[in-house]
Amino acid sequence: MTTAQPSLAAPGAAGGSQDVQPTPLALLLLGREADPRSERGVECPGDLPSPSDPDLVERARAAKEKLGDKVFVLGHHYQRDEVIQFADVTGDSFKLARDAAARPEAEYIVFCGVHFMAESADILTGDDQKVVLPDLAAGCSMADMATAEQVAECWDVLTEAGVAERTVPVSYMNSSADIKAFTGKHGGTICTSSNAKRALDWAFEQGEKVLFLPDQHLGRNTAVRDMGMSLDDCVVYNPHRPNGGLTAEQLRGAKMILWRGHCSVHGRFSLDSVNDVRERIRGVNVLVHPECKHEVVAAADYVGSTEYIIKALEAAPAGSKWAIGTELNLVRRLANRFAPEGKEIVFLDKTVCFCSTMNRIDLPHLVWALESLAEGNLVNRIQVDAETESFAKLALERMLALP
Repeated sequence: MTTAQPSLAAPGAAGGSQDVQPTPLALLLLGREADPRSERGVECPGDLPSPSDPDLVERARAAKEKLGDKVFVLGHHYQRDEVIQFADVTGDSFKLARDAAARPEAEYIVFCGVHFMAESADILTGDDQKVVLPDLAAGCSMADMATAEQVAECWDVLTEAGVAERTVPVSYMNSSADIKAFTGKHGGTICTSSNAKRALDWAFEQGEKVLFLPDQHLGRNTAVRDMGMSLDDCVVYNPHRPNGGLTAEQLRGAKMILWRGHCSVHGRFSLDSVNDVRERIRGVNVLVHPECKHEVVAAADYVGSTEYIIKALEAAPAGSKWAIGTELNLVRRLANRFAPEGKEIVFLDKTVCFCSTMNRIDLPHLVWALESLAEGNLVNRIQVDAETESFAKLALERMLALP
């Protein structure tokens, strides 16, 4: 499926010397101008457009109804509302993968999320179930920051430094099936943002060091904030530099070897964002995801996963004020949900922070996938090969067995 993309031509590109002045909107899109009106709680001038076809909603309903119990639609918290409305269940990536595994009667699992999530669903579901990702371009920049080749090279570096046999890999759920398989093959486990401390406690019972993939911030925040380590106990392995940019002595002295990866959404929040919102909103509670930078997490009042964020706001007293550091679709949905209770919920940053790859799963792609399945045409199947699945499942099973 292809969609037309808007384009901006340079002044005079069509020939001649026309004196074309760019509009304020064009400058904003090009990143050459700011809009002071962008700071509007959870609203912004970058709101996603409505579906172009007014019949899309009815078409999605009709296709889903025709498929009946044969299809099970999963919707990640960061999906836009137009997609979430068709989800049978919503949640974070691992919860959704487990929910899919609990529905063996569903022939098709349509995962409204990103590629690594669909891979996890394929690993955990039955061989007769088919996982579909409505847009194959819906990836994850964090997961893409660690490739199988880079991680294998890193392990060689650790081996040469004499520390590999004492190092246990722990990989975040937000990683590719290849990285999960590497982790399982080398005696490690997977973690989520909710159980990262339990995973690290287990890992340090198995060895002396941890190689944490691929999000450096979750690894650092868990080690320092939750486990009492110091920042000096952590080093960052950069796959784009020889030997990761580290000496053998640094590797031998470190407890946490952090992969140089991050979430493009959570990584943009800054200490200035926290200080600014406290100045603007008296009595505000700052609640952020642990994928944020360490200085942001240290300055926040509360830190937790997407599920934690939702539960914290559910339990919050009426009239309380909250600044949330996570993806904008979820923040805006929560703001609308709790507004009748008098809870003021704003986005931590001043500017837009949609997850661009997550938002590739739009209503046109979902309708196309559902209608194709309803017509008997399997599209965009995500399938992990048997060997990769075997080792990845081993790592996931170790996580499930954590105390």
